[in-house]
Amino acid sequence: MELELSSLYGQDLYTDRGIYVGKIEDVSVDIKEKRISGLAVRNVNPNAFEVSKDKGVIIPYRWVTAIGDVVLIKHVKRRRADVVAKEEEGEGEGGEKAVEI
Repeated sequence: MELELSSLYGQDLYTDRGIYVGKIEDVSVDIKEKRISGLAVRNVNPNAFEVSKDKGVIIPYRWVTAIGDVVLIKHVKRRRADVVAKEEEGEGEGGEKAVEI
């Protein structure tokens, strides 16, 4: 499926359980692999992620389940900023973390 990156900017981001996460502000692209690697979200809903004031998160693109009028991601439990601060490579689907920005 082809997707224009500009179509993601400003889209609302929700979990698949209907919890509003925030608006997509930027897209992280892995040029070498020719794929989207993450979605940068600012003004994050504190019910989704607990981040420092004026901070955001980068949601791993593998969490995205659907793109349409809104973008849906897999539901994640609310986590503290110090827990989501680093993404660990090579852990697969279960071990991925959102990265605070």
